[in-house]
Amino acid sequence: MLQISYIRENKEKVIEALQKRGFREIEKIEELIRLDESKRSIQSQSDIIASQANTAAKQVGELMRAGKREEAEAIKTNSSNYKEQIKAFAEDIAELDQKIHDILVIIPNIPHESVPAGLTAEENEVVFQYGEDPDLSQEALPHWELTSKYDIIDFELGTKIAGAGFPVYKGKGAKLQRALINFFLDEAEKAGYIEVQPPIVINEASGFGTGQLPDKEGQMYFIGQDNLFLIPTAEVPVTNIYRDSIVKEADFPIKHCAYTPCFRREAGSYGAHVRGLNRLHQFDKVELVQITHPDQSYQTLEEMSSYVQTLLKKLGLKYRVLRLCGGDMGFTSALTYDMEVWSAAQKRWLEVSSVSNFETFQSNRLKVRFKDENGKMQLAHTLNGSALALPRIVAAILENFQTENGVRVPEALQAYTRFEFID
Repeated sequence: MLQISYIRENKEKVIEALQKRGFREIEKIEELIRLDESKRSIQSQSDIIASQANTAAKQVGELMRAGKREEAEAIKTNSSNYKEQIKAFAEDIAELDQKIHDILVIIPNIPHESVPAGLTAEENEVVFQYGEDPDLSQEALPHWELTSKYDIIDFELGTKIAGAGFPVYKGKGAKLQRALINFFLDEAEKAGYIEVQPPIVINEASGFGTGQLPDKEGQMYFIGQDNLFLIPTAEVPVTNIYRDSIVKEADFPIKHCAYTPCFRREAGSYGAHVRGLNRLHQFDKVELVQITHPDQSYQTLEEMSSYVQTLLKKLGLKYRVLRLCGGDMGFTSALTYDMEVWSAAQKRWLEVSSVSNFETFQSNRLKVRFKDENGKMQLAHTLNGSALALPRIVAAILENFQTENGVRVPEALQAYTRFEFID
């Protein structure tokens, strides 16, 4: 959530940046500033009345001690309406605070100056590409046919048990999943991330803190009886570890990784592009979260991007890195890099990771603060990234490494799977 003081002091910059994202309610910025001016005016009046009330109270006390009761009573009578005035002002301020809050929560983050203008995925900027196309035969199969051929993922059985988008992993398919999870966690530990195992349900406060609420209610599964949500990503519970916290500047960067299942309703997702593992309602992911000093967050973002790329290289996958345009970024992000792997049998790119810097957008909601070297309280910067989401990684491995003898398991995973081929 943006800070009202920042919007007030940088109105034109904010408007220009939001237009870069395609934000359609620019008039809300003017309304927000008007409401803030009204609030500050009322607060100023309230402060004057409060000062007058304090002065009157002191005078009454002094007169009573001096035995001048009549004069004291006269001042008390004349100032009797101060409390009512202050109460009325407080009610007006509370009403304005709510209106300001209601607008602030619908305003997305300000994009970083390097974010390209644009509204759709086609306008994202390719900043790096690595690897060669795998040499596959003309008979190469898409992953949904390979999973059936080798009986490692059963989509129909998952539909029977829960519904479409909830596959059942079997045999070597289940072991490949476990191998990837352990590989990603072990690599994260080597990179200095501390593993946590958070809850996979969150309350409203947690959803609001990281920006899923009120923006993404329709994308999350809701447990009505308990007023809880299934997590869309481990980013939410892990970042909320530090909600309402004052962290130590000396502890930066704070680095966590977590494996969790993730749940997304993906309402309205249909068509060939979501077939098989391309888009699921439940999937596994290892997530990275960092909380760091504002001066270091963009260096941290580059380091996180480079780290995710090392994982893709170790798996032997062709990939590319995109800098998302303003209109394709998430609501909370200031700058996002997407990593996509090449799906050889489908002949298309599949997103497997997003690495984002939220600057103070989340920490302002979460109240994650630190004292700088001068003792001044500041908001920290938060970042997160997928390292990695499993379904499309599995799809790419199956498709890119298929041979006449089966699917060759990437060498980096063989110590975890304890087999070289899926056959």
